[in-house]
Amino acid sequence: MKRAAELSSSRRRGWLIPCLLLAACQLPATDVVSRFPPWWEYGGAAPVTSAAHGMVVAAEPHASRVGRDVLAAGGNAVDAAVATSLALAVTYPQAGNIGGGGFLLARFADGRAAAVDYREQAPAAATRDMYLAADGALTDRSLYGALAAGVPGTVAGLWAAHQRFGSQPWEDLVAPAIELAEHGFEPGRELRQGVRKVLERIAGFDAERRRACAQTVSTFAPALQPGPFRQPELAATLRRIAASGPAGFYDGPVAEALARSMRTAGGLITTEDLERYAAEWREPLRWHYRDHTVLGMPPSSSGGAVMTLMANMLQRYALPDMAWDDPGRIHLSIEAMKRAYADRNAYLGDPAFVDMPLERLLSTAYADERAAGIDRRRATPSTEVAPGLGPAFGRGEQTTHFSIADGSGNAVSVTTTLNTSFGSLVSVEGFLLNNEMDDFAARPGFPNAYGLVQGEANAIEPGKRMLSSMSPSIVLDPDGELLLVTGTPGGSRIISVVFQSIVNALDHGMGVGQLVAAPRVHHQHLPDVLYYEAGGLTAEVVSDLRRRGHDVRAREHFCDVQAIVVLPDGSLTGAADPRGGGLAAGY
Repeated sequence: MKRAAELSSSRRRGWLIPCLLLAACQLPATDVVSRFPPWWEYGGAAPVTSAAHGMVVAAEPHASRVGRDVLAAGGNAVDAAVATSLALAVTYPQAGNIGGGGFLLARFADGRAAAVDYREQAPAAATRDMYLAADGALTDRSLYGALAAGVPGTVAGLWAAHQRFGSQPWEDLVAPAIELAEHGFEPGRELRQGVRKVLERIAGFDAERRRACAQTVSTFAPALQPGPFRQPELAATLRRIAASGPAGFYDGPVAEALARSMRTAGGLITTEDLERYAAEWREPLRWHYRDHTVLGMPPSSSGGAVMTLMANMLQRYALPDMAWDDPGRIHLSIEAMKRAYADRNAYLGDPAFVDMPLERLLSTAYADERAAGIDRRRATPSTEVAPGLGPAFGRGEQTTHFSIADGSGNAVSVTTTLNTSFGSLVSVEGFLLNNEMDDFAARPGFPNAYGLVQGEANAIEPGKRMLSSMSPSIVLDPDGELLLVTGTPGGSRIISVVFQSIVNALDHGMGVGQLVAAPRVHHQHLPDVLYYEAGGLTAEVVSDLRRRGHDVRAREHFCDVQAIVVLPDGSLTGAADPRGGGLAAGY
């Protein structure tokens, strides 16, 4: 990062968040933290790591250290992203993956920005009604078993990013993951708990489904035994990827084994599907909030577009002048979420298949129209919040996120997923396959695994990317300097939680430890429920929101934010969400 002597005086004058200076220490109580309920499980802030040269914050400590070591050895942020992602496929298999997909957002010190969409695709044999029973009811085949899997994109996406921006040899970046898979590591509490739950779930399946998941049982049951957890099959697959890049996954023995498994277990992915898969370069969305610029993902991610619309609606209100726990502030945020999610669910989808009215949706004029319907005293029922442009145009929870900043001012924000925990529960060649087909509107107008009620724009079509909520984001200060790298898993709650992490920094002056620990709220239009994190709001605040007409309900832990904040002197501060078992590793 830039040293203090190199920072411009204009940047210092433009710094709007002096409270962030506290992030390098353990953040003594500030006014905003005093608004957190005194019983709040995570206190005032998560532990903060400070560093001068580079930072990686991921949901699993081994993976964080792998990425940090790549930076320390001279690699850039993209190199570290490749190594961290592949390490997560070994040490955080419930979400880290080579059998799933994701999004990588990069911003470079020279001002360039790039985004790689490596979302999964529907196989060529997929059909619109493939998950419906004879009576039209939605089955669970989009969630469990080989039929739930979309064509994986992770290996292609990481390779694309490395080929364009990487500086270290590809095989050197795959090597740490091979080492972890071959020689093993001590599983953490989250992995052991996840494995126990998935084995219990598989044990409750019928005989046919248990057979389809047999390799998953044999692969992960050893994680519950004492000693290092080794994954020799995954190590062999990673060696092929190290030697041949995408060809080691999308062609040859791995691809043939995957297709063979599909045929045996009733899935649809073929070797032709794998050969056809390609990651897509996208132009990052840029939106503005309180004189700051935010970079986000465009479709097939819905995150950037939805946050743009929310920000444009909320700009009209003086939220920075309102207390963090002011029911009026929370009410306005929820009403903006409700309207933005209604538009998301109606209009957004894979840009190769859907003619989306993005220019209109992202305009301030449209946001003004949507915000005009917000009543500051009363909740608008979701039945009265239709998509704002009339009939629709055209036709994850186990995800993980990591944030990286290197010593040259480059940053990478990556969210990757299998969809729900351990994906489809089907393994091949040592890795799990996703169940991302459930992210389509398998039955338009009916909820998916996250309760999202989506429309025709996200209906199943061969070769189509399913709409995602993943929202890797990068925030620049008013002078265009890197300020915040953030993101989270959490299915449909990803967008609202990432947005809150940004607002908590820009409106409330929270440092990195505070913004990852702060209580969260969520609304996604349907169901018409305001969810808040259990213990995160006082009874008085909840009562006020109910008087305004909100159906307010508590839910346990919201998401798992991994974030980095750059201080005015150029130093880095990182914090892993205390709800998970992650680590901020810097040097």
